[in-house]
Amino acid sequence: MSKTNYLSLAENLVKQGKKQGAQVKVSINNGKSFELGIRNGEVEELQESNSLNLSLLVNVDNRTASASTSDLSEAALEQLLKNALERAKHSSVDESAIFPEFEKLDIDIEKLNLYSSDINTVSPEERIKLAIELERLCLKDKRISLSAGSGYSTYEGEYYLALSNGFSGSYKSSNCSIGVYLQSGSDSSATQEGWYDSARSPLNLMSIEEIAKIAIERATRLQNAKKIPTQTVPIIVDRYIAPAITGFLLECLVGRNIYMQESVFAGKLNEKIANSNITLFDNPLIVGGPASRPFDSEGVPARKNMIIEKGILKNYLLNTYSAKKLGLKNNGFASGTSNVILENGEHTEEDLIKSVDKGLLLLKTLGQGTTTTSGDFSKGAYGIWIENGELSYPVSEITISGNIVNMLKDIEMLADNADEKRSQQIPTFKFAEMTVSGE
Repeated sequence: MSKTNYLSLAENLVKQGKKQGAQVKVSINNGKSFELGIRNGEVEELQESNSLNLSLLVNVDNRTASASTSDLSEAALEQLLKNALERAKHSSVDESAIFPEFEKLDIDIEKLNLYSSDINTVSPEERIKLAIELERLCLKDKRISLSAGSGYSTYEGEYYLALSNGFSGSYKSSNCSIGVYLQSGSDSSATQEGWYDSARSPLNLMSIEEIAKIAIERATRLQNAKKIPTQTVPIIVDRYIAPAITGFLLECLVGRNIYMQESVFAGKLNEKIANSNITLFDNPLIVGGPASRPFDSEGVPARKNMIIEKGILKNYLLNTYSAKKLGLKNNGFASGTSNVILENGEHTEEDLIKSVDKGLLLLKTLGQGTTTTSGDFSKGAYGIWIENGELSYPVSEITISGNIVNMLKDIEMLADNADEKRSQQIPTFKFAEMTVSGE
């Protein structure tokens, strides 16, 4: 993408800071994006943009300051460093504010397939045609009352990182996506849903016919929903809404929440917190994975991290600061999670449904309703009621509630259908019981 040697620029800025007695981290993001929005057959949004940003972190005797700029001229960077060093002198001393120890990057970045040279093989004109046709295919179905829009987007970027501990590295990445959002019904009976697909290369995207079929099914499946009384029943969690639950679990395991004692799992490392059928891990080294990376934003090389193994909590999600606070080893989560995988079970989704005499297939949740300190979970929900092992009718205006401590222990069945194209690859699973609040 760029002829400028941004890695050398980052390394030189680090050297300048080190000469002035500071530890320094410099990162540069150079990206190009394309955004297209279609509604009712017309182009509603068409934007192509370039972004370039440099972020700087300095540490002088455990006093830190940060700064950023999009002006990468020599004079601007010299002033940026000067200002940051001056501000660091006036910040508070924090003994946990340290840089990571250097670790050699022994990863073949090219083999990770994070970037596809095919990213621009579909021209802007073809993208417009695809998005228009996708919407048209959906609107042919008489159950669809309107389109909230279809879209096509691409991104290609370069990331450069240099630290005063000796780390220096860079990589390119690409992503593209196409999708549509629809409404079925009207007024109080209206339901909105859609579908999208994403990939590193446009050659790996689903066809618009496949996307339209799924989007229509999702937009219409909750039509004519009924209300149900409050009760405690088994709940089957659809694989695409499951990240609402695993995402809350991961939030509870973030290092900051642990050392601040704002997590129900503080002090639970190496203890059993889930059913023995639960093995959850983070793997940033999946070839072509949607969230793969060779290193995190602190230059810590990527590695597979077991989070829960057969029900046992094995790791918190730590960066250098939180690891120091907790007296643990940094395990490379400065950039957050990557490809989060809950190991598949041995059942089909149909097996899970057949196992329920009376219960809920959870398809959609609304609102926040989570508290890491207590582990309480409560969200508005929609789904399909199950009677005698069969899907019966859609339900709405309900709330599901529980506590993550009990919820993890109550996962009694897992399907074998995790979607490998998602950054959270979670199969459909079944809770033995949860409270469903209705009428």
